[in-house]
Amino acid sequence: MNKQEKELFVADLKAKLEKSQGTFLVDFQGLDVEAINRLRNELRQSGAEFQVVKNRLLKLASKDTDTRVMEESMKGPSAVTFAYEDVVGPAKVLSNFANEFKKMDIKQGQISGRAFDGEGIKRLAQLPGREVLLSQALSAMQAVPGSFVRVLNGLVTQLLYALKAIEQQKNEAS
Repeated sequence: MNKQEKELFVADLKAKLEKSQGTFLVDFQGLDVEAINRLRNELRQSGAEFQVVKNRLLKLASKDTDTRVMEESMKGPSAVTFAYEDVVGPAKVLSNFANEFKKMDIKQGQISGRAFDGEGIKRLAQLPGREVLLSQALSAMQAVPGSFVRVLNGLVTQLLYALKAIEQQKNEAS
């Protein structure tokens, strides 16, 4: 790669880093081509991208981005995963692969500039997916107005029972 190609590569890498919601740094040494291709496909399905990069070029591209917090871990054979949509899905894929292939190691990750170690990423992978979290939040938001309507309905019903009792008392008295 000549100097101009490296500059274009670094610019492209920086654009990917800026676009991503989170990034994960992985030591992939020991994985065969078939396993790496399978990992790439599963990450692509979860809205992420997996790319093998030289640490020096990644350090250059990560300047002025959230990924700069992972600079200490940019040593040895590295690949970076860009999570464009949801960070939990790619974390699950990486965690599953790390469990399946003991040679693969999740070095570090970052989400919105906050660094996580490999164990933190594995804990993140245990969270439910984005859709499940959104449905839980929507369910909670719908529960409050529904409960309020039921309380109001109960008050109106009690008022009607009280008025009916008053009407019966007046009919009996007359």
